[in-house]
Amino acid sequence: MFENFPNPVLFAHRGASAHAPENTLPAFELALQQGADGVELDVKLTSDGHVIVMHDPTVDRTTDGHGRVRDLSLSDFRKLDAGGWYSEAYRGTKVPTLDEVFETIGPRCVINVELTNYTTPRDALVEKVCALVERHALQNRILFSSFFAGNLKKAAALLPSVPRGLLALDGWKGAWARSFGFMFGEYQAMHPYITDVNAPQVSRVHQLKRRIHVWTANSVEEVARLKSWGVDGIFTDDPQTAVRALGRGQG
Repeated sequence: MFENFPNPVLFAHRGASAHAPENTLPAFELALQQGADGVELDVKLTSDGHVIVMHDPTVDRTTDGHGRVRDLSLSDFRKLDAGGWYSEAYRGTKVPTLDEVFETIGPRCVINVELTNYTTPRDALVEKVCALVERHALQNRILFSSFFAGNLKKAAALLPSVPRGLLALDGWKGAWARSFGFMFGEYQAMHPYITDVNAPQVSRVHQLKRRIHVWTANSVEEVARLKSWGVDGIFTDDPQTAVRALGRGQG
């Protein structure tokens, strides 16, 4: 899949989240306009089993509502404003479903779907996401990621052709994932935090014939440094700045 995209692949973290409300259709559209190769987004299940795009376990921070994602139905989500907290220009923006995201931008970019059922690990999130990928025929446009190895193992069984990236927490909390967890797991990419990355580590990952995608670089200096080390993917909140740092022209 990645041979169809530039190297490093530039992922807009929750869309162009430095310029628009995160994990919304306007943020994803803006990211592509600013030159990102793809977007990263977070998914969870509503109380009635729909795949919704939301990072936090609650809706409090990024909408005008309150409550846990798992306790709210799709109908409840439809009533929420996911843009007014960011600026008046985005007031009335809705929380999208993954189905809507796939329909809107799926054929135009690579989409990193982070499987974030961290508080509900036994739910049917992975199965429902994989079904949506198949329904939209996006197997060649999707990258799965998760901090939960079990999610990625399940995704591998359902859609073995879709690449998987193991996320690693920052610092000592992610040490196992960055070493033995990644080395002995069936992953195509490692997703470490930017402060845990250095040139020798990039080389070690490449010796395993795998990829390294780093989160989250938002300055020209950070992006340029990662590029010089040869990383394969960069997550950024600010695609506009990252495109400039990579020396790419905007389409």
